[in-house]
Amino acid sequence: MRYCLDTNTAIYFLAGRLSQPLPEGEWLISVITELELRSYSFATPSDERKVAEFIGQISVVDLTPEIKTLSITMRREKQLKLPDAIVAATANAAQAILITNDNRLAQASGIRCMVPSLKT
Repeated sequence: MRYCLDTNTAIYFLAGRLSQPLPEGEWLISVITELELRSYSFATPSDERKVAEFIGQISVVDLTPEIKTLSITMRREKQLKLPDAIVAATANAAQAILITNDNRLAQASGIRCMVPSLKT
């Protein structure tokens, strides 16, 4: 199975805040998630290194003509913010399940999603 991590879930994963392990399978992120993670304000240099190592170990999917077209359609039809539309389009183009903690994105029709629970 193939999975695409949304930025919020990637942050929770890296911080150890997910209550269960992520499912086994092939993992990828959108170039948008890479940019958002790399521009995040880190508490420590160690946190920044952890993110860089994570990005180095996961497939990063760049924008393709198919992803651009899907992003435009999703933004128009589902009224998603552009970064969310690109991440969702990346998951759809890769035939991956989107793992997200963004309820609005998870509830958008036509997007295969999983919402992981967080530690309390």
